[in-house]
Amino acid sequence: MREVAEDHQAVAEDQLKSFLESDFPSDKCSRILRFGEAAMQIAELARTGGFDLIIMPTHAGRFRRMLLGSTTAKVLNDADCPVMTTQHAEVVIPRTLKHRVWICGIGLNQDSERVLRLASHAADEASAKLVVVHASAEAAEANARRRLQQLVATVAREVETSIAVGEVKQALLAEACRWAADALIVGRAPRTGALGRMRDLTYGLVRDSPFPVLSV
Repeated sequence: MREVAEDHQAVAEDQLKSFLESDFPSDKCSRILRFGEAAMQIAELARTGGFDLIIMPTHAGRFRRMLLGSTTAKVLNDADCPVMTTQHAEVVIPRTLKHRVWICGIGLNQDSERVLRLASHAADEASAKLVVVHASAEAAEANARRRLQQLVATVAREVETSIAVGEVKQALLAEACRWAADALIVGRAPRTGALGRMRDLTYGLVRDSPFPVLSV
């Protein structure tokens, strides 16, 4: 059994070393091979290695809209750092970097300022236009608009704001499509608990979004 395990490790190391070598040369992009349950290993490595971001695809195949990949879902729930998810490269046509519009969806709760600050920093790093969207199932009241403006005032950059009315997930995705967004930024719960970080809204957005979702 030890010899079999060693053979498997040697094969995995060869495959990892040769994978996309022209796009990600090993002398510039380190390659790490770990064994165990995939999601746990990814989250633990990101935590202990001090990584700033995890990038991974959503579930592949024709049933993608019905089920988020279990590894992706567990990483979203367990990882402490932001996670960028998107469709598999085989079904995505890369867009020009000249077009950069990032949508930040916030719920006007106590965690919204944290999400907005992270979104603002990420948009600055990418030289992207930031649009802040609050989605509500009912027509927004004046105090919701005031709260949105108060939150926007906490970040030292120019942003546009929008309030979308309708079922929250569909309203956010529709607004992102209207702006032809390059990415949608949403918040996860800041810490684990009985329900974990993942919420139904985050899960649905990551599963159904036609563009990358950065969950922070």
